[in-house]
Amino acid sequence: MALFRIGEVARRARLKPSAIRYYEDEGLIPAPMRRSGRRMFGEDIFDHLALIAACQAAGFSLIEIRQLKDQLQGRVSPGPPLRALASKKHEELDRATARLRDMKSVLGLLEHCSCPTLACLLYTSPSPRDRQKS
Repeated sequence: MALFRIGEVARRARLKPSAIRYYEDEGLIPAPMRRSGRRMFGEDIFDHLALIAACQAAGFSLIEIRQLKDQLQGRVSPGPPLRALASKKHEELDRATARLRDMKSVLGLLEHCSCPTLACLLYTSPSPRDRQKS
């Protein structure tokens, strides 16, 4: 079995060594073996880091990734925990998309507004009560 020092893992994964140490401290990757006090990772570290990168690309926070990994301990298939987390993230993205759409609408009004007080925004932007619903 090939073993890799943290610098080699970092180089191959295109991460900083500090990120790998942080992932270890946060329980996102298994603690490596040590030789003469140096971290020595097995080849499986690259699978762990690829999973973290894929989850981050999907918008998951490190806390969510750790929760998912905790739920997957000992499971053969990620199945239900992964689907539940993906569904929750999808709902969050829908809400964020709606907020961004509202922001773009208001910015469009600002770009074309010629009134000196911006009073036109009072009648076109969502009320604070409407904003709390989203």
